[in-house]
Amino acid sequence: AEKDIVTTAVEAGSFKTLAAALKAGGLIETLQGKGPFTVFAPTDEAFAKLPAGTVETLLKPENKGQLVSVLTYHVVAGKVAAAQVVKLDAAATVNGQRVNIKVEEGNVRVDQATVVKADIHCSNGIIHVVDQVLLPSGDNIPATAAKAGTFKTLLAAAKAAGLVEVLSGDKPLTVFAPTDEAFAKLPAGTVESLLKPENKAKLAAILTFHVVPGRVFSGDVLSKKELKTVQGGMLTAAMKNGAATINGAGLIATDIDASNGVIHVIDSVMLPPAATAKTSHVTPAKAQYVAHVCPTSGRVTYSLAQPACRE
Repeated sequence: AEKDIVTTAVEAGSFKTLAAALKAGGLIETLQGKGPFTVFAPTDEAFAKLPAGTVETLLKPENKGQLVSVLTYHVVAGKVAAAQVVKLDAAATVNGQRVNIKVEEGNVRVDQATVVKADIHCSNGIIHVVDQVLLPSGDNIPATAAKAGTFKTLLAAAKAAGLVEVLSGDKPLTVFAPTDEAFAKLPAGTVESLLKPENKAKLAAILTFHVVPGRVFSGDVLSKKELKTVQGGMLTAAMKNGAATINGAGLIATDIDASNGVIHVIDSVMLPPAATAKTSHVTPAKAQYVAHVCPTSGRVTYSLAQPACRE
């Protein structure tokens, strides 16, 4: 009879570090629960490839939060067999962040790791063995934006509006982040005026109009069509000549993971309507979009996936 994920991994004998980590992270019971779960399981060799001391540091009680973040990044809810995995370009993990999936020369790659053995069936899910430990982003939204180097104005504005703490919190957020070039497109003097202390409330309203609660990845942005912002106003996603827009701003890059959310890069600053009149919203049928990355420019375009006809 099939055994649960943890028992299967322990009995295989090549996942001692993973088993020790699951124990230290208090996740044994969860992964012995009914699930089902899909686990990308790094071998002992995979853990040994991490820089010296990494595993020991993660196993210390004071680093339990970080350890759990790493381990849950290897777990996807549901039972996803290899045949389904190869059709995906990303999968949301229990951590909240997404792993990227691609097939290269017959190998399935999950982030930087390669699946070396697939479809080990367990009573409560399935294991795919990987040759590297998958590491989620450890940087929060402001730190991720700072490292990118193209959001200096946005970060200065967040600081002036007193929003850095909110954007660094534990509650997941989705940020539509205008680049420095996007801010530069505003009429001359606009940014300087908004950064003045007396305009703090106005600045905060503009910035929170770029923030949506929860992690909303690009496919969901397009299928939902409308998103309610932290500011209260609505954002509308649309397709224009194969390119995705949100409130008219072009999406330059999408699905940049941060430890507490996701960033989509936009080419214009979105301004909230001065006063939103209450209108009745008709919910359109959910449309599914498929992302295509242009190999030369790296620009993401989206096309409407044809819904399956019901007999």
